[in-house]
Amino acid sequence: MNKGLVSLLLGGLGIGITEFVMMGLLPVLANHFHVSIPSAGNFITFYALGVVVGAPILVLIAGRYPPKTLLIILMVLFTVFNGLSAFAPTYTTFIFCRFLAGLPHGAFFGVGAVVASRIAQPGKQARAVAIMFSGLTLANVIGVPLGTYLGFHFSWRLPFVLVTSVGVITLLSLFFWLPNLAPRGKHNIAGELSFFTSMQAWLVMLIICIGTSGLFSWFSYITPLLTHISHFHPGSVAYIMVIAGAGMLVGNLIGGRLSDHSSPIKATSGLLVSMAIILLIVHFTAFNKPMALIMTFITGANAFAMASPIQMMMIRCFSGSEMLASAISQACFNIGNALGAFLGGLPMVYGYAYNAPELVGAGMVIISLFFMLIFVVQKRNATHNGSMM
Repeated sequence: MNKGLVSLLLGGLGIGITEFVMMGLLPVLANHFHVSIPSAGNFITFYALGVVVGAPILVLIAGRYPPKTLLIILMVLFTVFNGLSAFAPTYTTFIFCRFLAGLPHGAFFGVGAVVASRIAQPGKQARAVAIMFSGLTLANVIGVPLGTYLGFHFSWRLPFVLVTSVGVITLLSLFFWLPNLAPRGKHNIAGELSFFTSMQAWLVMLIICIGTSGLFSWFSYITPLLTHISHFHPGSVAYIMVIAGAGMLVGNLIGGRLSDHSSPIKATSGLLVSMAIILLIVHFTAFNKPMALIMTFITGANAFAMASPIQMMMIRCFSGSEMLASAISQACFNIGNALGAFLGGLPMVYGYAYNAPELVGAGMVIISLFFMLIFVVQKRNATHNGSMM
């Protein structure tokens, strides 16, 4: 495998652990800081807000630098801020550290996706991007279960020590393995910002924000779902997270191949439809332990199959603003993360069961399909009008 892609994969591994380990640690953190589980969900929300703030700003500021230099700077910030998280003394301090740790997330994936597509073999760009995102899925197979185990049995601080260690390893791999690519021409901030004048861009952003909130309505509260509805022992959650991660790994690889052999738009549309159906099945079958395990795998697979198609849809649709578009897509994923954690938590605030977030999630995915329909119609009209000229 291309060593440059391996360095990007390792970055995705560290980012995936710090983002997704929170879902397994929510009860532990809620107990430590003496807050409710929905209040502990703010740790997820504020990390996501950090991604949203950091992604466009850091890409625009640093767009003039070579991609390798930029990725190293972003990983330094990521490593330092996660190291600080491990020592946070209070609820408020930890929220602030989570926000800071999220700042480089979107920019790293935004720049990394463009770099992966540049160093990939012809016709395999989506698969190269999928390799980078497989770091996220490996995080859910290995890092998140390990972090959840450490948090439950020793200290919630240890998972962030683990993330910091992965950050250091990633820095070394980026320095030694990632090729030195030149910046893509003269950096034109005004040209990059023209991305936001496109109606299609806003539609894609809405699709990602609202569609992925469905996933995070499920994943943000997977631990109480498994322990209170499926009645698994809390100590088994770490092992069930491996099943979710395995599904994400398989789905990510499938998504990369779908994007190379089919239209990213068709792939994304089909996966959104299946996500709405799957979340409804999770809601009605979570009481059954075998079905809960099966649906954990399937939901993770379907969710991460969307990562590469959506990323490639952004890159291909917005030529000239690829890096910003790619970073913005990551910001939108994390708006979906924040929305899912917030909206998914509302039913529990009002006394509904821990499988209620899946109904919220299915509704959000259905809304995103409405915007996907508008996007497809507009794109077809634009293509037809262009062919008539």
